[in-house]
Amino acid sequence: MTDNKNTDTKQRQANTPSSPKAHATDAPAPEKASKTSSGGRGGILLGAIAIALALGSSGWVFYHGHQQATVLQNTVAAQQSHISRLEQDLNQQQQAAEKAREQLKDTTQTRLNQQDSSLASLQKAVAEVKGRRPNDWLLAEADYLIRMAGRKIWLEHDAQSATALMEAADHRIAQLNDPSLMPIRQAMADDITALKAVKRVDRDGIVLRLTSMQQRVENLPLASAVIPEAEEVEKPVVSESVNDWKHNLTTSVTDFVDNFITYRKRDGNVVPLLSPTQSYYLQENLKNKLDQAMRAVYQGNDALYHEALGMAKDWALRFYNQDANATRRFVEQLDDLNQQAIGVDMPQKLKSQSLVSDEIDTRLRRDIAPLTGGQS
Repeated sequence: MTDNKNTDTKQRQANTPSSPKAHATDAPAPEKASKTSSGGRGGILLGAIAIALALGSSGWVFYHGHQQATVLQNTVAAQQSHISRLEQDLNQQQQAAEKAREQLKDTTQTRLNQQDSSLASLQKAVAEVKGRRPNDWLLAEADYLIRMAGRKIWLEHDAQSATALMEAADHRIAQLNDPSLMPIRQAMADDITALKAVKRVDRDGIVLRLTSMQQRVENLPLASAVIPEAEEVEKPVVSESVNDWKHNLTTSVTDFVDNFITYRKRDGNVVPLLSPTQSYYLQENLKNKLDQAMRAVYQGNDALYHEALGMAKDWALRFYNQDANATRRFVEQLDDLNQQAIGVDMPQKLKSQSLVSDEIDTRLRRDIAPLTGGQS
């Protein structure tokens, strides 16, 4: 731009009429004017190139900015489209959730109404059953008593208590005054008769006697060391005849040696003394055998009962003083208890139990049938 201004100034100065003095001065230098004209054309060319470069730079900047603006516009448009799709999906999900909530609400309300209706029907049915059959509870009580009798028979082997429970159950059924229950009462009568026929064993009495004997074990006197008696040996006698002097001499020497060193032969078992520790273990083992006999009594295990008492008697005879009265009485009581049989033949089942259960189930189904039919 500066070069252009200088060129224009020079051109104006060249075209302006000069004063006579100037003409007089410039006239003799024509070559200098020619050089000035060539320099002005070069400045014009440079200015044109500069203008072209400026225009090209401006165009490139404009084009690049236009491209960036286009890319940004496309990006913004894509983001706006994505946001629109997300908003549309969110609206659809909200609508679906709202619809599902309404359906769940309707379903829940319907079920609540059905449950309320069923509960009201059940309450009505229960009220009708109570009013129509107030004595059916006696049948349920009889069933409970029969079940308790079964437990007494098979778990505790107590026929006496089972008989009392069966008689109480029969009394409950008799209070119903229902002729249709006569087969049940007949089965109960058979069960009661079978229980009364069972041999009664005084288990409590036997256990009390065993407990008393168990407490006396520590007072039993232990046996002392027992040594069998020596065999009697006939001693030779010295004769009065002089002719038997050899025999008499031998007899005298033998008698002297026998009295100096004594040797006796004994036949039989020697029972040694027991140490305090062995005595303690003996007492505990004997008590344990009596305890086994007690458990066998309640279990009705006749074989285990007799085995435990037999072992206790064997130990009492081997390790305790048989001359003491306490030991003799202890062994006599063991023999007495061992003669008693504790095993009994209990009924394997109660005929009336299944009949009563079936009758209760039949009545329950009959009372609930109208209710279930109305609901279906």
